[in-house]
Amino acid sequence: MAKLERMQETFSCLENARLPVIVAVQGGCIGGGVDLTTACDLRFATGDAFFVIQEINFGMTADVGTFPRLCRLLPEGIVRELAYTGRRMSADEALHHGLVNRVLPDHDALLTSVNEVAAQIATKVPLAVFGSKRMINYTRDHTTADSLDYIRVWNASMLQPEDMIEAIAANVEQRSAEFSELPKISDNTIGRESFP
Repeated sequence: MAKLERMQETFSCLENARLPVIVAVQGGCIGGGVDLTTACDLRFATGDAFFVIQEINFGMTADVGTFPRLCRLLPEGIVRELAYTGRRMSADEALHHGLVNRVLPDHDALLTSVNEVAAQIATKVPLAVFGSKRMINYTRDHTTADSLDYIRVWNASMLQPEDMIEAIAANVEQRSAEFSELPKISDNTIGRESFP
């Protein structure tokens, strides 16, 4: 039981990371690969990629994150079909259902696309990116009213006016911005459990 919990946390830490996690899938994304992929923020794949809930083919129930995450990313009927049959979902089908953000023709195009998105994210205020990820994760699991309240508290507590001014100035002046770094994580700062 403790071993399984530790394995589950190995993937949950990706979902709970303060910065976005991007995964590039080429070829088979099987079993634990599906768990890893669904815990990431953005998913890109090559045309030859495929996804399989392999555990059913070994007489097991997927147990380290497939169902809680996949049911939020795909229609329930599709998840059930994949879970019950162990069939392969192609990259094109994954794109069609929203599991992946993009399908690229080959390895080089995949890495280029992922690096371009990562570079674009890196130009944004780190705390705003973290806040956006936090709000998206929170909103996914709560009501609209609760989410709006949470966002009000977050913005009142966490907005950094100097970074907002720098973002606007850099945009107007068409230059790279220089933002504050994310605060270090400790028991008294904005770690996973400390801020609402």
